[in-house]
Amino acid sequence: MSGNPAGRADVVAAEGATREYAEHRELLFSLVYNLLASVADTEDVLQDTWLAWAARAADPAAAPVEHPKAYLVRIAVNRALAQQAAVSRRRETYVGPWLPEPLVGPLEEPAAVGDAAAVAERAESVSMALLVVLETLSPLERGAFVLHEVFGYSGAETAGILGRSPAAVRQLVRRAREHVQARRPRYEPEPAVRRQVTERFLAAALGGDLRALLELLAPDVTLWGDGGGKAPGGLRPLTGRGKVTRLLVGLAAKTGRGLAFDWRSVNGAPAVVLTAGGRTFAALVLDLVPDGDRIAGIYAVSNPDKLGALS
Repeated sequence: MSGNPAGRADVVAAEGATREYAEHRELLFSLVYNLLASVADTEDVLQDTWLAWAARAADPAAAPVEHPKAYLVRIAVNRALAQQAAVSRRRETYVGPWLPEPLVGPLEEPAAVGDAAAVAERAESVSMALLVVLETLSPLERGAFVLHEVFGYSGAETAGILGRSPAAVRQLVRRAREHVQARRPRYEPEPAVRRQVTERFLAAALGGDLRALLELLAPDVTLWGDGGGKAPGGLRPLTGRGKVTRLLVGLAAKTGRGLAFDWRSVNGAPAVVLTAGGRTFAALVLDLVPDGDRIAGIYAVSNPDKLGALS
C-alpha cells in the first residue's frame, strides 16, 4: 500500500513552506524592524506573515509561488506598513521622547580590514540615529527608502513590493533621501572610536566632570531620554552643549553612584548597558559627528518595557 498520496503531498508542501520561511526569516525581521523599530511589533508582523504563507502553501487550488523570497518580502513589508497606523497612534500618547526598542546582539570583535565596510554598513542600517530620522517620514516614504536605499532593491522591485508605479516610487525615494541626508549624513563611526569616546563620556558624566563633558560634546548635541513615563527620561529632547552638560552634571550627583555597566552591541554599535542593584537601568548609545570624535547624539533608553532583551 502506498498510503494517502494527498496527505503526503500536504506534508511535503508544509515542510517546504517551513524551510522557505526559515531561510528568509532573518531578512524579513531586518526589513520589518527598519520599518517599525519595535521588536515586539516586528514579531507580530512576522507571525502574520508566516500564517499567510503557510495558508497559501496549504491551499491546493493556489498556483505555485515562483519566487518565495519576493513573495514573503511583499507580505511582510505591506503588513508592516499597515501596522504603522496602530504604532503611530500609540506613539502620539507616549510620554516623552520615543526611541527604537534596542536591538541587542553580541559585541563583535574588531573586524578584519576586508570586513570593516560591511560591518559599518550593517550597523548604519539599524542605527539609533537613522531610525529616529526615519520616524519623521511617511509610511510609504519610509518603506521606499528602506527597500531601495538600505536593502538595495531596485526601483522596479520596490514598486512591485509597495504596489506603486515606478515613477511614484522614484518620487518617494527622492523625497525620503533628501529628508534623511539633511538630518543624517550617511556614515558610521569606527567601533573602536565609538567605544573610546563612550568610555570617556561615562567617566565624565558619572563623575560630573564639567570641563571633560564640554570637550566631548558637539555644540549642537542632542540628548534623547526615553523613559516612557515609567523611568527617568525627559519630556522632550534636549539640544545644546550647555543644556546637556548642566543636566548630566546634575544627574551625576543623584544617580552616578552605584551604577555598573556592561558592553553590548545595541543596534549594530558598541553600547553600554547600565545596571543598578543588579537591575537593568538603561541602554546608552552615542552618535558621533562625521569624521570626528565629538558626540552629536546621546540616546538613553530606560523604559523597562524596552529593556527585556538586555536583562
